[in-house]
Amino acid sequence: MPEIKDPNLAYIQLQPDDILTSIETLGVQCDGRLLALNSYENRVYQVGIESGPPLVAKFYRPGRWSDEAIIEEHTFTRELAEQEIPVVAPIEHDGETLHHHGPFRFSVSPCHGGRSPDLDNAEQLQQLGRLLARIHLQGEQADFVHRPTLDIETFGYEPHDYLLENGFIPAELEAAYTSIAEHLFDNIEGCFERAGNFRQLRIHGDFHPGNVLALEQKFHIVDFDDARHGPAVQDLWMFLSGDRSEQTPQLEELLDGYQKFRRFDARELHLIEALRTLRIIHYAAWLAQRCEDPAFQLAFPWFNSQRYWDEHILALREQAAIMEEPPLAWSGNIY
Repeated sequence: MPEIKDPNLAYIQLQPDDILTSIETLGVQCDGRLLALNSYENRVYQVGIESGPPLVAKFYRPGRWSDEAIIEEHTFTRELAEQEIPVVAPIEHDGETLHHHGPFRFSVSPCHGGRSPDLDNAEQLQQLGRLLARIHLQGEQADFVHRPTLDIETFGYEPHDYLLENGFIPAELEAAYTSIAEHLFDNIEGCFERAGNFRQLRIHGDFHPGNVLALEQKFHIVDFDDARHGPAVQDLWMFLSGDRSEQTPQLEELLDGYQKFRRFDARELHLIEALRTLRIIHYAAWLAQRCEDPAFQLAFPWFNSQRYWDEHILALREQAAIMEEPPLAWSGNIY
């Protein structure tokens, strides 16, 4: 088969031989075992190695991040690892963590097993809070240069415009979508105003239970691909589930652990539902932008159906109402 020079086409058609050949350019011998891991933005595989434990190889989607931005992510995770924070950082080879082979960009990391943490376990929530505080303490020691900030423009207005301008919203729902979006953005702006001048720092950015591997009493934190500048609470709110009565004690446990290492700015509680809403909008546009990728078509066959957009608009209506409620209560809440 002739070499594919178009990085986008090569990425979509990434084959096992491409993966194994790329890894072997680092001087390791693969044993042929290959297991695709749960990732859609990038292609991630567990790769068997002849002389040691398996590695995890991540092949980066073209156009997602520049080389400089990927290296910034690697540098951040390696900083955290040097502080003995249990993150899974990429392995250096010849002084580099980002590698190139043909049209592919990839990194390799140690392989760690585990399952998602138990969000009903108070001790695990406190432990997560302590780990997050330590990550944020390191995150505020420097700034990213090549990575963006989580803001209303890039996570709200731009995805909203993309969906409308590219015809994803069904014509019969456009009026409803436009109307609720206008209301939503007013509420989101209001939440950010009530939060005031909160601190922006380097954060994980996509910190949810699926990115924490729990094995016995040990955690490993993975996938800093969405690392960017943002408020500390962005790395906390995705561990809150259920209704308000269920989220409140979860928040107490997380922040009880967090405050052991770093002070939490209670004003950021105003941001939780605004950030949740921005994620809903951004996620819909993310799916839309990837809908031609065969891997997405297999994983998300329900996307762009009438039912999907009906449920999307319903979720936005619910968020509009929730953002008008007071923020979650916290016993350490001092504005």
